[in-house]
Amino acid sequence: MAARAYWQGQIRLALVSIPVEIYTATKSGAQVSFRQIHEPSGKPIKYDKVVTGVGSVDAEDILKGYEVEKGSYVLLEQDEIDAVKLESKKTLELTQFVDAHEIDVLYYEKPYFVVPADDLAEEAFIVLREALKRTKKVGLGQLALRGREYVVSLKPCGRGMVLETLRYADEVHKAQGYFREIPDAAPDEDLLDLAESLIAKKTAKFDPAKFHDRYVDALKDLIARKVKAKGGKIVDTDDKEPAQRGSNVVDLMAALKKSLEKPGETPAKKPAAKKAAAAKKTPAKAPARKRA
Repeated sequence: MAARAYWQGQIRLALVSIPVEIYTATKSGAQVSFRQIHEPSGKPIKYDKVVTGVGSVDAEDILKGYEVEKGSYVLLEQDEIDAVKLESKKTLELTQFVDAHEIDVLYYEKPYFVVPADDLAEEAFIVLREALKRTKKVGLGQLALRGREYVVSLKPCGRGMVLETLRYADEVHKAQGYFREIPDAAPDEDLLDLAESLIAKKTAKFDPAKFHDRYVDALKDLIARKVKAKGGKIVDTDDKEPAQRGSNVVDLMAALKKSLEKPGETPAKKPAAKKAAAAKKTPAKAPARKRA
């Protein structure tokens, strides 16, 4: 495998140990990066590490310090930090299994691919993967990565597995503080039916390739136009006014109904009007002849 493993160690389940490697499952998307420029000279601005009363300092003279009291620090060498003994640096012990839906989406942080480290580890790896599939469970444990210990989850993913770092409870805000002002009221059934119809209309399989960063595209276009204008200021002023928000049920009902129409489709006529039109098109029958 060309990529370099982010972590190497073992997954332990009771007395079974499985040598594995994990790899980052995500990468940074396209971005437009800017630098700060000193306008009069046109040169980029640099940042120096400065000590008050001393001036600029060299990187090799910098240590990590923890403030134990105001202005007083305990200094630590990097090798002292690296030497901290923690079993989860090399072993992910699965200590609990839960249903996937029990973990709130707010706790998930970053995913990693998990693969067996060698051929000898494959059998135990596959057994664990299939056991998680059959039981529909997610394994939980703790793992030390790059300077901190994470709670992690482990779940099947195709032929392999995915490990996801989770946030601790004290890292997640309580939703009640943000949602308490939202009224606990049942919505109008007609409006709810229309909203469900709109969701059904737009339901499709998830395809991440259909989405891209339009802001990055717009910035690249702006930069290209700026270059063409030889530095002249470019400000688009033809933005349309944002649509006004509906303030009552009638507006919401009309908006939902309009959303369900196909592009270019005219609203359906009322049933009574259809019947009247049909009656006009039907030719009148000739009167029956009288018998002699």
